[in-house]
Formats: sequence, C-alpha cells, structure tokens
Amino acid sequence: MTTYNLLLLPGDGIGPEVMAQVSKVLDALGRAGIARFETETDLVGGASIDAHGVPLTDAALARADAADAILLGAVGGPKWNGVAYDNRPEAGLLRLRKDLGLFANLRPAICYPALADASALKRELVEGLDIMIVRELTGGVYFGAPKEITVLPDGTKRAVDTQVYTTGEIERIAHVAFDLARKRSGRVASAEKHNVMKSGVLWKEVVTAVHAAHYAELELEHVLADNCAMQLVRRPKQFDVLVTDNLFGDVLSDVAAMLTGSLGMLPSASLGAVDAKGSRKALYEPVHGSAPDIACQDLANPLAMIGSLAMALRYSFGLGEAADLLDGAIKDAFAGGARTRDIAAPGAQAVGTAAMGDVIVAALAARIV
Repeated sequence: MTTYNLLLLPGDGIGPEVMAQVSKVLDALGRAGIARFETETDLVGGASIDAHGVPLTDAALARADAADAILLGAVGGPKWNGVAYDNRPEAGLLRLRKDLGLFANLRPAICYPALADASALKRELVEGLDIMIVRELTGGVYFGAPKEITVLPDGTKRAVDTQVYTTGEIERIAHVAFDLARKRSGRVASAEKHNVMKSGVLWKEVVTAVHAAHYAELELEHVLADNCAMQLVRRPKQFDVLVTDNLFGDVLSDVAAMLTGSLGMLPSASLGAVDAKGSRKALYEPVHGSAPDIACQDLANPLAMIGSLAMALRYSFGLGEAADLLDGAIKDAFAGGARTRDIAAPGAQAVGTAAMGDVIVAALAARIV
C-alpha cells in the first residue's frame, strides 16, 4: 500500500473544524487499504502570527516543500486587523503560492441536483452545472510592483497596485486550461479586459496563439471579464473551462460559488509545474474564508474541505477511483438529506460540522464495500 505525506495547515476560524473532518476521511481511506497517509500539522495565518510572530515560518514552508501535497483550511479574521500589511494572515498563503510556484488554481463549481434549490438562481439555470475555473495564481495585480501607498505634496494619498503579466506566465496557464478541456467538453472561455487593459491585450494575444499552435481542435471563446460575470448569473451552463487572470479569477470564482448554493461547497487546487519526475507541488483548500462568526460552534460546512481532499487524490496521488468514491459519497450524503445550516432549506433540520463529516465517512465506507 502506497504511503503519501500530507502537510495539514488548519489555519484560523473554522479551518481546524473542517480539517478535522478531512482527518476522518483519511483514516477511512487507510482502513480500506486504498492508501496510507502520513500527516504533519503546522501553523499558518493568524495562528502562526500568535505563536511565532509571522504568518508562515521558514520551518513550515520547508515542510510544505517536502510534502507530497498540502491541505489548508482557512486564514485570517478581524483579530489580526491591526497587524502590519506585509505580516497579515493572508501573507502566509501568498508566500506558499509564490515560493512553491503554485501558478495554476483550479476551482470547480458543481451544482448537485439535490442542492439546486439552495442556489440563488432558478433550478433550471444551475441544475447539472459543472464549470472548471482556471485562475492564474502567482502573477498579476496581487504580486506586481510597485504596490504602495504614498503621500502626495498636498497631503493626500496615492495608492498603486501594478498589474503585470509576461508571455510565459500566460502560456503556462493557457496550457493547463486547454489540457483540462481535452478531458472535458473541448471548450475554453478566456476572460480578460483587452478593451481597457494592456495586460488584457497581451492575455488575449497569447491565449489565441497557444490555441492555434497546440489545441486548434478545441473551441476557444474570448469574453470580457465583466460580461463573463453577468453571463455566469444569466446563463452559467454555457461555460465549461474558464481561464482567467489572478484578480478576475478571484472575483469570478466567488460568483460561481454562489451558483452552487454556498461558498462552503467549493474546493480548489493550486498546482505547480510538473517536474522531471512527473510530480508537482500542490496545495488544496476550500474557496471559503475563515468565517470567524461561526468558528467553534459546529456550524461550518466541511464539504469544500473534503472536496479539496478529493482533488488531492485525483491530481497529486493519481487515485482517481478513490476521488470518484469520495465525490460519490458527497452526492450520497446530499441524497440522504444531510445538510449543514448554510444549505438547509428554511425550517429544515441541519446537521453540524462533525456530523456531516461522519455522514460522508459512512457513505464512503458503504461505497467501498
């Protein structure tokens, strides 16, 4: 039985609660003989600031670099609003992405039939929805320089964030999107703002060139990012693979999240380049934040965190069948009526975080048998 090394970074707020449910699933997979998982746990975000004064220590980064994959819960919260900007909890996550070269963020938006009525949109618009958003993660406005606030001679302030992309950065994320499309419907939509942004002009030019040179048999559509946001609400099932930059990907994936009924439903994978051995650095995390208002109350939805583990099984460990079993267990849990508070119908009985984890483990065990 193959052994995989996982680094668990529960983080802040509801992070430790949802990560605890992942540990239950890992134990169940081990008991079933599917794989053995050796785990280490470390701090990130506000928890690391409290313990070490920084949002990610060099030792934690070294453990992340050595792991076969990283699972992260959530970071941040109002408790740390007063810390220096460069030392904020989110800086720990950004450092992981940048230092490990995790340039490709995959965010699936899937609406399970049993949850279609939990969406803010009508059932017919979202039932059967299955979109993969491919977000470039280590370039763009979040990492561009200069990034600063300066005081002008008249005493007012000027803030600058710089949007920067190179041909190589755009090419590699485009390849990820097109390769995924080959395994799906063969359709890619690329979102940018070439009408008002020079980075958008280059983005469209490079994606078009990659398509023509390597993926001409696939369908490519260019869409302005603001129109894309409108179309996601108007007719979301027109999209399959959607590739975009760091900033627009952040926004559009949150829009897509609400199509599914809750931010608590969306997992994500952040992947690096494939090395000479065929492996890659990878971090898996739910799209939701730390939700400090419901932390430690057994109210959080753990499904995005569990779904992130399913993505790790698929993309880091090559355990596609195990990932299918876990995805199936999630569907079974919904079919059986299990709902956390965020996706429960008005007046319906909701289960807690731990209970939902137990339901998933039971459903997984039933599928393995």
